[in-house]
Amino acid sequence: MSTIPNKMSAVLTTGHGGFEVLEFRNNVKVPQPNSDQVLIKVLGAGINNTDINTRTAWYSKSVKGETNAQDSQGKGDDGSWSGEPLEFPIIQGADCYGEIVAVGDDVDNGRVGERVLVRTMQQYAVDYRPYECWTMGSECDGAFAEYMVAFSDESFKIESNWMNAELASIPCSYSTAENLLERSGVKEDEVVLITGASGGVGSAAIQLAKRRGARVVAVASKAKADMVREIGADEVIHREDKLTDSIENESIDVVIDLVAGEDWGDLLDVLKKGGRYAAAGAIAGPIVELDVRTLYLKDLVLIGCTFQDRQVFQNVIGYIERNEIKPLVSKTYPLKNIINAQKDFVSKKYVGKLVLLP
Repeated sequence: MSTIPNKMSAVLTTGHGGFEVLEFRNNVKVPQPNSDQVLIKVLGAGINNTDINTRTAWYSKSVKGETNAQDSQGKGDDGSWSGEPLEFPIIQGADCYGEIVAVGDDVDNGRVGERVLVRTMQQYAVDYRPYECWTMGSECDGAFAEYMVAFSDESFKIESNWMNAELASIPCSYSTAENLLERSGVKEDEVVLITGASGGVGSAAIQLAKRRGARVVAVASKAKADMVREIGADEVIHREDKLTDSIENESIDVVIDLVAGEDWGDLLDVLKKGGRYAAAGAIAGPIVELDVRTLYLKDLVLIGCTFQDRQVFQNVIGYIERNEIKPLVSKTYPLKNIINAQKDFVSKKYVGKLVLLP
């Protein structure tokens, strides 16, 4: 094992704002693990919506528009997942794949050398209370650095022959997608509609829904339709077309929504009576119009999905190790090029994931 340096390269987020608040530095002190933590040499860190939304304070109730709009930057201190003010500077990065290089006093020294994926939505710090969690890169420092500390209990050993960038693309997107499917109870032979299907969570949801034996109808841009089919979608509806012109009303069992926006009501129209709607994003805008008659006359179930049980991440680890899913990495970048990576992410030019390699 190589000697652990005193200083490292890292990207510090110095406050809420645009790309100007991201500072790449090569003189950041390497963190030391507390008694219940491990020190991880980061081998890859994926880019996610939550990294950008936290930076811009999009989670603030002051924001009404889509995630990439000019007015998408929050104005208050409630720009984190929890709504509590963040203490800047922070190191963001919700995805971490890496190698344990040191452990705290209460952690088995045999963990040194393990390759691990770190859970994005963490319960250990909140004593595993239901519907409470810490988000990596928000309530605690994340993976946009050469080294990071994580709770040993939230660092999951992984045995896989995938490349570093491929494993780094998994934690946030795939656990979010698995949680959406788990919480909405997707079953074999059901018809599942997935919005934002070309993105990290959407493309993961396609694979994971197909793994459950569901039929997948995906919504994606016309330019990305063929690539979405290659991932496994049975049918692709062009995002540019009106949904209810392309799908019969009451033909969908479950909607997995990452988009919301002004056409949100159409998603409830296409659900069958007793159908389930699950959301974990609102990239087209968080403010929607709900006809409550549609909700109660069709006996619909609406499910918000942020909190994740530990089993969800364990499921994903198992799928990787049994090669039941495939990674979808479109492009990699050195850590110092994080601004270019986030600009590419915001432009939505790629299908799947973009990954930083420290």
